[in-house]
Parts: sequence; C-alpha cells; structure tokens
Amino acid sequence: MPTSQDQLRNLQKIGKLKAEPPSQVEFDGLVRSAKRKLPDAENPALSPDSRFILAYDAAHSLALAALRWHGFRSEARYIVFQVLGYTVSFPAARWRFLDDCHQKRNVAL
Repeated sequence: MPTSQDQLRNLQKIGKLKAEPPSQVEFDGLVRSAKRKLPDAENPALSPDSRFILAYDAAHSLALAALRWHGFRSEARYIVFQVLGYTVSFPAARWRFLDDCHQKRNVAL
C-alpha cells in the first residue's frame, strides 16, 4: 500500500506537484498568516463575502503549509486542498468541502 509520501511523489511525477525542500520560515509565515485572518473571518461587522475570503485564505495558507512541510509545492491553488488526505490525513469529506470553497471563490472573483 502506497504511503502518503508515495502519493505525493506520484503527483510530482505527473507534474501536479514540484519537489522543494521545506522551509521552516515559510511554514511559520503561512501559519502566522492564517492566525491573523481567522479572527477577522469571525467578525460579524464584515460582509459575508469578506468573511468567506478571509476564512478561505486562512484555510489555503494552512493547507499550503502542510504541503510545504512535506517538501512539495504546487502552482495550482486547488491542489493544496486535494492533497490534504496525504499531508494531514483529512477525510475525503473535509478536503472536498475546502475544494468546493475554492470553486466558489473562483466563481465570486
């Protein structure tokens, strides 16, 4: 049975991911970015659209941090959500929800 790292390497082989050594500085920056945005996303004084974008951006930062932790990067934003099953063992229903949010974000832009 392939490991999560094997699955990520397979995605690299088909060009969906690029191998890049992890950077603690980048990882920490992505986590800090998410931590700054999440409280704002809970602010009821902001419009629902603004709150959605803030929450989406925070989720994307954390998902990218997980991917970078494993030594990969993607040029496609949606991939970071689709590989959450491999990077943080998210169940399919959770990463699919975030992938749906990504699609809604693209429609709204």
